Amino acid sequence: MRILVTGGSGFLGKHVIERLTELSYTDVIAPSSKEYNLLRYYECSQLFATNSPDVVIHLAATCGGIGANEKNPGKYFYDNITMGTHVIEAARLSGTSKFIMVGTVCSYPKHCKVPFREGDVWNGYPEETNAPYGIAKKALYTMLQAYYEQYHFNSSVLILSNLYGQYDNFKEESSHVIPALILKFDKAIQDNHADVEIWGTGTASREFLYAKDAARALCKTIGIDSNPSPINIGTGKEISIASLARKIQKIMGHKGEIVYNHAYPDGQPRRSLDVSKAKEIFDFESEIDLDSGLEQTISWYKDNKCI
Repeated sequence: MRILVTGGSGFLGKHVIERLTELSYTDVIAPSSKEYNLLRYYECSQLFATNSPDVVIHLAATCGGIGANEKNPGKYFYDNITMGTHVIEAARLSGTSKFIMVGTVCSYPKHCKVPFREGDVWNGYPEETNAPYGIAKKALYTMLQAYYEQYHFNSSVLILSNLYGQYDNFKEESSHVIPALILKFDKAIQDNHADVEIWGTGTASREFLYAKDAARALCKTIGIDSNPSPINIGTGKEISIASLARKIQKIMGHKGEIVYNHAYPDGQPRRSLDVSKAKEIFDFESEIDLDSGLEQTISWYKDNKCI
């Protein structure tokens, strides 16, 4: 079985390839964007013509935190819908037997009843700062459903809650909330425990999934024949940004104060997933709790921040 992982050199991609290796898959290909630019259909079709993958795990994406989403709405919409459309069509034409796509919790409506259930994804417009990215993903869910109905194209869509862990993006301009907070506290400690400013009120909640758990879920779906109706993957547990910040502050040993800047947006008010469908369909449950995951992530960051 030949498995193609798009975005294999990225944050989640590295965890997925590690998991595939643990499961003894030996024919795994993960070309870089320099080898095949998925925004160009010719290069995407050449990738499939040259390699003929049996399974595709589509992880390639352009994404970031609230600030990055606000600065790049057009790019985030175009890149994600274009790459997804190209990869799905090329996979169909090449006879790929299983397509696995990562969805996003950003595709849920802004004011969605908690916990989010998969059917709720169509019940409203996403939170504004994430809408271009979220709607691009929703369009791809529809594409896979249409391909299932017309071509019997076998696919799975996994909606992941907010990810964190080793290999995360620690670039200040585009990082998500956990690496962004780690960077802020680290800088404050270097500045003799200066106060840390956090965007928003701290009252918004999020659900966080350790990337190794996400990789396990993705790999468990390889042998499953299913329709592309989205499946939530997460822990089913939410935490406020304020509580998360205090956890990270304590682990890192920061002695200053946390100051909330209400001039900046909170983003979606609450996020937490109903994860019962994943348990029912392929017996998936998260294994790594937030405290343990944060300690491992911060330890990895400290060991690798100068690399």
